[in-house]
Amino acid sequence: MAFHKERSAGFLANQMARLFAKGLHERIRPLGLAPAQFMTLLALWDEDGLAQSELVRRLDVEQATMANTLTRMERDGLIERRANPDDGRSQAIHLTPRAKALRDPATAAARAQNEAALADFTDEERQTFLALMRRAISAMHGD
Repeated sequence: MAFHKERSAGFLANQMARLFAKGLHERIRPLGLAPAQFMTLLALWDEDGLAQSELVRRLDVEQATMANTLTRMERDGLIERRANPDDGRSQAIHLTPRAKALRDPATAAARAQNEAALADFTDEERQTFLALMRRAISAMHGD
């Protein structure tokens, strides 16, 4: 049986993710952000002061990847590390005023990319598409 990439959920999801990331990168680059930084900021905008290990868990990335992202973010003045009052062995990651000020323009850029990606969908198709994506993600997580 031949492999048909246009019928492969994995191939299509990967292609869509790459195109989405490329479009998002173009939209957030003027803000001085990269996609990995944006994803980290999303988690910290929801809950400032998370430990690096919690960011790794929430974003489902490798520890080394998160360490590199946080180092760049600290260099760029987006985060600061503080001693974790609950665990002296870890540090809490806190947003700087610069990162807090980027929330509205960065999320507006992400909304614009979402809109561009789903422009040809009806409202009902958007809801169905997003629900199906959440189901596929849940299945792969084993939820």
